[in-house]
Amino acid sequence: MILLRSLLFQGAFYLTTLVMMVALAPVLLMPRKWGWPVVPLWARINLWLLRKIVGLKMEVRGRENIPDGGYVVASKHQSAFETFAIIPEFPDPTYILKRELRFIPLFGWYTIRMKQIPVDRGRGATALASMLEAAKEAIAEDRQILIFPEGTRRPVGAEPRYKYGVAHLYRELGCRVLPVAINAGLYWPRRGWRLYPGTVVVSFLPPIEPGLEPDAFHRLLTERIEAASDHLILEVARTDPALPTLDKVAIAWSERGKVLPRSQHAHEGHCSTNP
Repeated sequence: MILLRSLLFQGAFYLTTLVMMVALAPVLLMPRKWGWPVVPLWARINLWLLRKIVGLKMEVRGRENIPDGGYVVASKHQSAFETFAIIPEFPDPTYILKRELRFIPLFGWYTIRMKQIPVDRGRGATALASMLEAAKEAIAEDRQILIFPEGTRRPVGAEPRYKYGVAHLYRELGCRVLPVAINAGLYWPRRGWRLYPGTVVVSFLPPIEPGLEPDAFHRLLTERIEAASDHLILEVARTDPALPTLDKVAIAWSERGKVLPRSQHAHEGHCSTNP
């Protein structure tokens, strides 16, 4: 059943996305703020599909830590889940995303119209300057800049690889950075078609105020997100120790000299994960 439900959701996800992009295409001709509500609507529909088809829910913690105005949101990236699920939590967000996504028919047009920030990784310093200019404009408009500091999805439990770009943004923009911890990779692995029922926890941590040296900021951001994300993994290991993805986490942690405590019954039962 897990595989069947996963395939049903994936089909519904892509079909819904295509239908919405075509049906709501007139918003591409409207001012951005008039058309923006279709994006959080799309995200909420996908969250509903996850609940109804897969049995995967979302719990949000730390909403009281979300600042007002413009700031950077730096999120752990384990899954496709966080690319859309956290959008409704912010009033006017913009993603920093690969420039190539702009060339996807329809989808790319939406990223342009909604003023998402493209970055051409092959252009080095030129791309960075262009990204910073767009980021400064977004902050001046009181928008929230969403970025995944590791650059790409990392396997849950793997050694963190935070790039320095977020520290550069922090220094140049002089604004607060909101760290986000998540455990989505346990339920929606970065590769493969199987999605597992349960509850993804998104945890908004206390924001990091401007003024730190970039190196100190980079260390602090990494430590906060990783400690909180590890805590979320441990919670799942205690409450749902038979979740299959925890096996890979246990191996990854052991290679890093860490131990993932799990119930002695971790591999017994768990009929919900049978294909």
